[in-house]
Amino acid sequence: MSIEQPDVRQEQGGAEGHPVRPHPQIERPPDLPPAPASRAKIMVGAVLLVLITAGAVTLLTKKGEADALAKETDAIAIPTVAVVQPVKGPGSDELILPGNLQAFVESPIFARTNGYLLKWYRDMGSHVEKGELLAAIDTPEVDQELSQARAAREQIKAALGLAKISADRWENLRKTDSVSQQEADQQASGYVQAEANLAAADANVRRLEQLESFKNVYAPFTGVITRRNVDPGALINAGSSAGAQLFNIARVDPLRVYVSVPQAYAPMMKAGVQAAVTLQEFPGQKFTGTIARTADAIDQSTRTLLTEVDVPNKDGKLLPGSYGRVHFTTGNSVPRITIPVNAMMFRAEGPQAAVVGADGKVQLHTIVIGRDYGNTIEILGGIEPTDQVIINPSDSLEVGQQVHIAKPSQGGSHS
Repeated sequence: MSIEQPDVRQEQGGAEGHPVRPHPQIERPPDLPPAPASRAKIMVGAVLLVLITAGAVTLLTKKGEADALAKETDAIAIPTVAVVQPVKGPGSDELILPGNLQAFVESPIFARTNGYLLKWYRDMGSHVEKGELLAAIDTPEVDQELSQARAAREQIKAALGLAKISADRWENLRKTDSVSQQEADQQASGYVQAEANLAAADANVRRLEQLESFKNVYAPFTGVITRRNVDPGALINAGSSAGAQLFNIARVDPLRVYVSVPQAYAPMMKAGVQAAVTLQEFPGQKFTGTIARTADAIDQSTRTLLTEVDVPNKDGKLLPGSYGRVHFTTGNSVPRITIPVNAMMFRAEGPQAAVVGADGKVQLHTIVIGRDYGNTIEILGGIEPTDQVIINPSDSLEVGQQVHIAKPSQGGSHS
């Protein structure tokens, strides 16, 4: 249906006398019925469902990727190590072990009195006899105290004489009833007290005399002075807690050689058994000694028996503190095991080997080293032939750390 609008411009133009074009007719669009509400809800729900599904798929994909990355990271974090088993070989009837040479007797020398070092008579490296004078200390304070104590003793001694005379006099007067019993008892008690005072004064004088005698420092035994730490004029304090060490003296004939014997050889270590000591600085020479004593107990951490070998050292050729090798003749052959040199670890606890346990975790074993064969070394204690020993272990390996064992083709072989 069309609606006619009045042509205003035509009327206005007609009034002015100008022709006006007719205005086109505008038709109104037909009225459409509204869309059903249920269809719109279905379309909106479908769009939301698509968006939610897409988001869920994205989240699941990202989570799966993150889990896979975490597993891969964890797998990479566990190190892969190459292992070998110790090689078991025939033993030898001679057992060679490392040993430490120590002085038979060694003692630090401290002052027993306060003062100043006046002079020292023996220096480092001097051989001294027992009772030989080593140093003299000037003790002016102790000297004055001793003089004062002696004077006090003389005073008390004089008072004792007077107390005895008074006690005897009052005792005689008491016989004639010239004095009372109370007065006589008082004089007798004064005499007894004076005797006690004199005994205390004598003890104090003897104490100071002993203290003054420490101004001279003597060698406690025959040996060699290995250290001198003071010079003349230095302040000397008595005792080891506050005072400085004056000398260090050691008896070097004989020497004690301490060696840790593996448990397998422990029954053969008896007092009186001969042994020989060799040192790198004396090639081709052997110094004969005997087993003096053992600890009679196996050390649980190293499974070894601490053994002491005494070696004569009359010429002083052997020096305490040296490192040597002790040779024992065992009489029977105990099988030996060897591992590659690159399987050893050197830490503060001593030489160790890293072993992978049945649970795949690292264990650090303290080992006892025997002979060195170049590429391999003999192990006298600390690991078993069935252990899986890590070669080229990292310094960051820790006890209980989880590791992967490389395949034989990756780990190499040990011959």
